Amino acid sequence: MSIGIVGLGYVGLPLAMEFAEAGEDVIGVDVDAQKVAGLRQGRSHVEDVSDARLVGALQRCRFTTRMVELHEAEVILICVPTPLTANREPELGPLLSAGRALGGVVREGQLIVLESTTFPGTTRDFMAPLLEESGLRAGTDFALAFSPERVDPGRTDYTIRTTPKIVGGLTAGCTERAAEVYGRVCERVVPVGSPEVAELAKLLENIFRSVNIALVNELSMLADRMGVDIWEVIDAAATKPFGFMRFEPGPGMGGHCLPVDPFYLTWRAREFDFATEFIELAGKVNQRMPYFCLEKIEQALNDAGKPVRGARIAVFGASYKPGVGDIRESPALKIIELLRERGADVRYHDPYVPELSAFGLEHVELADALDGADLAAIVTAHPGIDHDAVVRAVPSAVDFRGVTRDLADRNSVSL
Repeated sequence: MSIGIVGLGYVGLPLAMEFAEAGEDVIGVDVDAQKVAGLRQGRSHVEDVSDARLVGALQRCRFTTRMVELHEAEVILICVPTPLTANREPELGPLLSAGRALGGVVREGQLIVLESTTFPGTTRDFMAPLLEESGLRAGTDFALAFSPERVDPGRTDYTIRTTPKIVGGLTAGCTERAAEVYGRVCERVVPVGSPEVAELAKLLENIFRSVNIALVNELSMLADRMGVDIWEVIDAAATKPFGFMRFEPGPGMGGHCLPVDPFYLTWRAREFDFATEFIELAGKVNQRMPYFCLEKIEQALNDAGKPVRGARIAVFGASYKPGVGDIRESPALKIIELLRERGADVRYHDPYVPELSAFGLEHVELADALDGADLAAIVTAHPGIDHDAVVRAVPSAVDFRGVTRDLADRNSVSL
């Protein structure tokens, strides 16, 4: 079988590897010519795909910038980004561009599957009409379905193969066709009744996390004002064997999904005269967390008799989660921005992020980060770093991940 993949980012490239390793021929398309050239030479730009793995799959893969080459594919999976505009509204440009381009190459008998996270109705109301510009009819002449990606960068316990795969087709036949294709690389496929069910299920998954993270973040701010240790509260509550799921506070949410996806649903809901106030409130709480972190840094410096302006601050962790170098929507970036606006001398230590070009900063080694630092801020707790030693090495520290809260002689404050 020939599998076409549009978009070779953190979703599309791992999918290409899975299908190639399962013995399928893959045609990977991306608008970035430099990215395509690198892939042809065996250079991966995605952390979860090693160069060695890519090289091992090249015999089955063809990478190109030409959408027309997908005409020969039996299946086409659309994995393009779905970001937000500056006004926090869906930016469907990449998705619509892909749909228009595919409208010129789709042929009878193909299966088209949208994987990009989006709002309910996108597959039926936006993608189908674009593809039908070909003169073919979705659900009759070609199959169309939605199957949400469930990629968690850096995770090894749940992979594409071991994570259940939801598929919802325009018709029962479309669903069956998509389920058969994904069954080649996924151990379990979960068919649902329509694309809209699959689209909303994906948003529910991420909104569930967003709302619960916002809840514990808001409680952490309240507990701070009350003088109560939020980590002890969470540890106590987590002893309940039913009816409670542990979530931990932090400096905010990052990555492509959690800070973005809920706004797709709130935008869509307005078209139905419905206000998703609960979801929007969660987004506001999580977006406010970097400002709360700034306050904690200011308080720690004030207690040491130092202003923020001119203070040397070492930020530990620039990516949005431990063990990866992904900085998309990372709260560390906002914290660094706020500190620099107030005149702080900021340096950062993150072995996974070599540079932050937007700030003109480069990763510094641990000793250099601590040298002369007035305060250390633990924003992302990467593995392999002795955070207890970090806290002991500086006059003041703030720990936004709670990883040093058991340190008896600590001079830090936790979130």
